[in-house]
Amino acid sequence: MLSIRLDSKTQERIDNLSKATKRPKSFFVKEALANYLDDLEDYYEAMKRKNSSDRELISFEELKEALSV
Repeated sequence: MLSIRLDSKTQERIDNLSKATKRPKSFFVKEALANYLDDLEDYYEAMKRKNSSDRELISFEELKEALSV
């Protein structure tokens, strides 16, 4: 269980969206958080790979060729 405090503008936006869609406010908070976490995990994985000393790089031409299969 998690409890959060929202600023009044964000609270109003969620309230309005909830009323307009007849979905609970928690639905939108969960969706937003899940999407944010997905993006954040992707970012940190990309940074980890970018900074790895054993990464294997290919040229743009090699990438285009590999994707055109």
